[in-house]
Amino acid sequence: PGAVARTSTFGLCNATFPWVFKVAREGIDAAMKNSPAVASAVNMYRGKIVNRAVAETFGLECCEL
Repeated sequence: PGAVARTSTFGLCNATFPWVFKVAREGIDAAMKNSPAVASAVNMYRGKIVNRAVAETFGLECCEL
């Protein structure tokens, strides 16, 4: 990406924008409820770690979403 910063930035924005737009339009609660893909991408919710891999990496407790 460093060699082609401009085009890699466009690629990243094009790949993530639909998901960001969904969360902005519906709100995080509805987006997580309506889309398993959005729910699986959440690492923390309301101050709790909800991603098992993140919790295990840091030796912290994981809560269910």
